[in-house]
Amino acid sequence: MPLLDDELRARLPALYSQEAEGDPMVYAKFFTPDSNWTWYVTEGQAEGDDFRFFGFVAGPDDFRYFRLSELEAARTPLGQPVERDPAFTEGRLTDVVPAPDS
Repeated sequence: MPLLDDELRARLPALYSQEAEGDPMVYAKFFTPDSNWTWYVTEGQAEGDDFRFFGFVAGPDDFRYFRLSELEAARTPLGQPVERDPAFTEGRLTDVVPAPDS
């Protein structure tokens, strides 16, 4: 499954459109199969020949921008690429991001 297909591209709200939302919608989940990095995409838009996303990144555990080209080029220590979770169901951030272990 491509990280960004036409359907996801059409569904994503533009950057900054959810910035006032306390519990934004998450539209896609990217992950590394052999590490703890996960990207929860809340917004995105084309920028030149690339695509810039915004969302919550589990690994550093914060909100940040990230580019499609960076995700496509990234490899884990075992050489695995970033993947898109085909079983992911969009929902509110608090519903789809696992709570940290207590």
